[in-house]
Amino acid sequence: MQASDVLRHLVIENLMAPHPEKDADAAIGLWEQMATQIISLVGEGGFNSLYARSVYLTQSTYPWLTANALSPQADHRFVQLKTSFEGQTPAEVYAANRLLLITFTDILAALIGEQLTTSILRLAWSVDASDKAGKEFENE
Repeated sequence: MQASDVLRHLVIENLMAPHPEKDADAAIGLWEQMATQIISLVGEGGFNSLYARSVYLTQSTYPWLTANALSPQADHRFVQLKTSFEGQTPAEVYAANRLLLITFTDILAALIGEQLTTSILRLAWSVDASDKAGKEFENE
């Protein structure tokens, strides 16, 4: 694992850390922010393919995750993901979403490069440059 991968993973953990007790809504919020940026670059179909692959790979650890087709309506895009999270403990939601985000961003970085992935995530999540991970992420 390269330092840039570790840094991206740390940023994901830092974004989720302030509210680990918040379950599905916080998780879906991160996905919605990221989807908006990525869809503008690779289109709806490209995003859906990356997302489906990420869910498939994450299902080996969290088999209760499901990956039916995403809704083309932005406000309903992650209904299936939210449904998968319902009934799980906050700790399970946190861990599954963390792994799903890491898997997704790893695939994205492999396809479009680390620098573009970093830029997209900074835009999507408004990474705060005041924290250590944010500074390192910004300098990537």
